[in-house]
Formats: sequence, C-alpha cells, structure tokens
Amino acid sequence: YAVRDDVLDLPEMSEVDVVRHFTRMSTWNAAVDFGLYPLGSCTMKYNPKINERMARLPGFAQAHPMQPEALSQGFLELAHTLERHLAEVSGMDRVSLQPAAGAQGELAGIMMIRAYHEKRGEKRTKVLIPDTAHGTNPASAALNSYECVEIPSGPDGILHPDAVAAAMSDDVAAIMITNPNTLGLFEKHIARISEIVHAGGGLVYGDGANLNATLGIARPGDLGIDVMHFNLHKTFSTPHGGGGPGSGPVGVKNVLAPYLPVPLIARDETADGPRFRLDWDLPRSIGKLHGYFGNVGMFVRAYTYLRSLGPDGLRRCAEMAVLNANYVLARLRDAYHVPYDEPVMHECVLSDRKLEETGVTTLDIAKRLIDYGYHPPTTYFPLIVHGALMIEPTESESLEGLDRFVDTLLAIEREARENPELVTGAPQR
Repeated sequence: YAVRDDVLDLPEMSEVDVVRHFTRMSTWNAAVDFGLYPLGSCTMKYNPKINERMARLPGFAQAHPMQPEALSQGFLELAHTLERHLAEVSGMDRVSLQPAAGAQGELAGIMMIRAYHEKRGEKRTKVLIPDTAHGTNPASAALNSYECVEIPSGPDGILHPDAVAAAMSDDVAAIMITNPNTLGLFEKHIARISEIVHAGGGLVYGDGANLNATLGIARPGDLGIDVMHFNLHKTFSTPHGGGGPGSGPVGVKNVLAPYLPVPLIARDETADGPRFRLDWDLPRSIGKLHGYFGNVGMFVRAYTYLRSLGPDGLRRCAEMAVLNANYVLARLRDAYHVPYDEPVMHECVLSDRKLEETGVTTLDIAKRLIDYGYHPPTTYFPLIVHGALMIEPTESESLEGLDRFVDTLLAIEREARENPELVTGAPQR
C-alpha cells in the first residue's frame, strides 16, 4: 500500500551528473586525508594505507568470529604478538586487547583496581583526579562507585607531590593521571607521585590518550604506572570517529594481571610448533567486556603500524609530534594568549584572552577556520583554561602544512582586530 500513484517531480539526470554531484559533496566532509585535523587530545594522525590493505586480507576480513581456534591461528598469533609489542612499548607486564574503545579500557582498569582492593579486604572509596583530567576519568571512577576527589595542578600546569600527599588517605583506591597532561605538559613529578600513592596503599592509573608524545622515549610502567589503556586510534593510527570502530587495549603490571578481562590469549608450545588458544581460566577476572574478542580489524592495523615503523620509527613519531607542537606554539605565541608558557609535548593550548576587546571568542575563531577549509581544533578544553584552543598537529604534518594552518590562524587574528564582524559572523559560506 506504500506504492505511489503519481510520479515525483524529480529532474532527469544522467549518470555522470549524479555521480559527480554526490562525489563532490563527499569531499566537503572533513577528513585527515584532506588536510590537517588539529583536534587536541584526540591525535587525529594520518592512517597509512598499508594498514588498510593488511586489514582487508581475506584471512582477516572474511574470518567468522565463531570459527574454531584451529582455523584462527593466524589471527590469534597476530593478537598475541600485538599484546607483547604494546606491553614492551608501555612497560606493562600483560595486555588485553578486548576493550572496544579507550573509555572501556579505562573502565576496565578501574574495575581491576576495585577487584584488587576487594580481594585484599579493603573498602577504599575515593579516586584522586587532577583538574587537567580527561572527562572519562571521573566517569570511569563514578561508574565503579568511587568518589572523585579533584587535585589542583600547580601554577606551572602540572601536578605536584605535596598536593597529592595532602589528599592521600586510607580510603584512596587510586590516582588517575594523564602524562603528558591535557595542557600538553609533561608531568615531571610522576615518579614521586607514584611513590606517594603506592606508600598509601593505592594504585596508579595512567590515561594512555597522550602516549603519542612519549613513544620510544619514556615508558609509563617505568614511571610507576600500574594500569593504563591504549587508544589504538590515537597512537597507533587506526581509524578514528566515524571511520572506527575504536579499540582500547588495557595493560597492567603483574599485581593486576589476575583481574584482566577474559578470555586472554595463551601460547602453548607443541611438537608441531606454537599453538594459540583463548584462555578462560582466570578465577579473579572482572569478566568479559566485549562480544567475541574485540574489534579485530583495528588489531591488524595497529600491528601493521608497529611492525612498519619499528622501535626507531616509533621514537621518531614522538619526536616529530613534539617538534610540530612547539613550532605551532612558537609562531602563535604573540598573536594568541598562552596560559602556560612552557615547552610542550605533543599539543599546545592557547586562549582568546588577547581578543576580548574585539568581542571575538574561541567559538568564533573555530567557526572562521571552517571558512578557510580547516576542521577546528578542540575548543574550551581543558576546563581550567577559559576560552581554550587546544591544537595537536601530530607528526603527520609537513612544515608547509603547518605554516598554512598557522598563517590562517594569524589571518583570523588580524580579521578580529580589523573587521571583527567577519569572524563573529562565521561561517560565511
């Protein structure tokens, strides 16, 4: 009964006109393949096409999630090897690939911390969270029924041991800390902070969102971190957002290994060589987090990325990410307010304070960038910076690409002073 009696008044179009129309519209979407994607704290780096090619190999792309282990040996070996690579990069002892996103990996980490304290018969009720934290940090703690205690950062934008020591008590289960933090600054007191928390019986959760800044340079596990998640879409170049799905493996030191989600991947030595299987025998596990085993295509991409670059290449990525962020900061320092004027790691934070007299705000700047063909950077975050512009260029961008982006922001600053209506009325097209 849904069949029309009349014909819609649709134009008669040739196939080539229709194809060109929709193809042209598809290029209006923002994507890292079209240009710089400067979202701070999100690490929207370029995804190498070799990763996509490997993920499309029939043995991976066409495998059924319920096929027996005997027919999944290639995937299980890849996943097991990826776990070991991630453990080596981070300084962790064990890794589970199961969490479906960074936020779920973070949730799993706090669930393991809770299970650890319960096994010891301790009723700890609080989690310490710096004021520079990602929003998922208090969310993960609250979902585990913990009270979130905010710890203020110092005037230099980093966390200081005395502030942590003052907040420590017998009811603190953990501290959640991002390093580098969301201001793009390295938490240089992290080792001492870890010592304070451990001395009080707590554990240290490391938010791995900004690992892109320290690859091959510093390992969180060597700095006192007990558990952390990895954002494969941020650090290891798997697709982000609408190009997902995401993947957020979680790594732990041995003290938390008994509580990892099941199943784990076990390697058995046999007369015919190594065999891999799913191990469900973990009595203290927090349980299963994901249907089947996880977002398998993301594992293949991350594995390809790691093997393509190797240790030296990973370190070079971090070095270039840090260099690019400091270059952007140096060129924009005079035009925009810099709330914490320190050398940064992978991202820099500016604000609209210098433009208050013009009436132009951070939101206006972000919308004006759209007129110039750029996706805006992260705005109004971190929350401790009023009118924040958070820019992360990543290591993917060339000097010429960075200069084009910086020149655009400088042009917008001049427009704000000479013709502010042009900016406050953005986007113009």
